[in-house]
This record gives sequence, structure tokens and C-alpha cells, in this order.
Amino acid sequence: AQLADYCSITNMHTKNLAIVWAPNLLRSKQIESACFSGTAAFMEVRIQSVVVEFILNHVDVLFSSKLSSVIRDGAG
Repeated sequence: AQLADYCSITNMHTKNLAIVWAPNLLRSKQIESACFSGTAAFMEVRIQSVVVEFILNHVDVLFSSKLSSVIRDGAG
């Protein structure tokens, strides 16, 4: 998310970062197998990039100490 803060200089906003990082962060053995066609593999990578982009756009909430304590205590 900090890297995305410099998107005016690097042109790597969250969407671009997600496209680049998603296949490595959320690697799928199904995509790598021979049974996935080109279209299916593209859709899978698209879903992965949407997930990574969501995480990058919501880092402050997802990794906040308040959320961590709620999850740890089971109160949410």
C-alpha cells in the first residue's frame, strides 16, 4: 500500500500492483495444471487480482490493531 502512495511517480497504483503481484501471492495449482483453458486461467487471475487490489485498498482496516483484537477475542 505504501508503494501505491507513489503512483503519481511510478504509475503503479493499486490496480497495477494487484495485476503484477496476484499470480505470485495467490498462486493456484489449478491454473498451472493442463486442464485449465486460456479463458478459465484468465478469469482465475482476474479474480486473484481483484482480491489483492481489495487488500491493498483496505490495508488500514484489515491490518488494524482494533480488527486484530476483535478477531482474537472472538467478539466480531
